[in-house]
This record gives sequence, structure tokens and C-alpha cells, in this order.
Amino acid sequence: MKNLWQLPDPLPDQEQFDLLLENKNITLERIVSTGQITPEGKWYDQDRTEWVVLLQGKAEITYDTGAVISLDQGDYLLIPARQKHRVTFTSNEPPCIWLALHFD
Repeated sequence: MKNLWQLPDPLPDQEQFDLLLENKNITLERIVSTGQITPEGKWYDQDRTEWVVLLQGKAEITYDTGAVISLDQGDYLLIPARQKHRVTFTSNEPPCIWLALHFD
């Protein structure tokens, strides 16, 4: 893949994770979501800080505190390490295209 907006055809039934860059300090990936959400009762509780930008689509991230963050195209969010969160909405028309940067 050499174009962030080039989507697989057909779109996959599950989220697609494309590793763009990885070393001991950072991981950068593109994620394509088409309506997928984090399963009910499951929380991401990551060891590393995550910075995400939504390049296309609409999404919602919910923290275990109850705070809901709505994201539109171009919005970005810094999720501190150990901050429990889940994805509670992703659009499928258009599909969500995310860039996720994980770092220490």
C-alpha cells in the first residue's frame, strides 16, 4: 500500500490493520473500519500512548469514565497509556480510515 486512501476492494468484513512503520519506539498503522466496534464489555488498556487521527468517516470513542468523544474527518485524539477506552461507533459509508501512532 502506498496511498492512505486506497481501500481494499471488496472491503473486508473485519477491521483491516496495515503496519506502516515500526521500531522499538513507535508503531504507525492505518486502520480501515466499516462499522466495527469494540465488543460490549471489552476495554482497550494499552501499555503505550496512542495518538489517532480520523482521515475519513465518523467515529466515537468511549472512556471507562463515561466520556464519549465524537470524531469527524480530520479530528485527532491523544489516548494516554492505561486509559481504558473502546470504539463505540464507526461509519461504514464512508468507511473510517484511521492513522494510529503508538509510542512510549
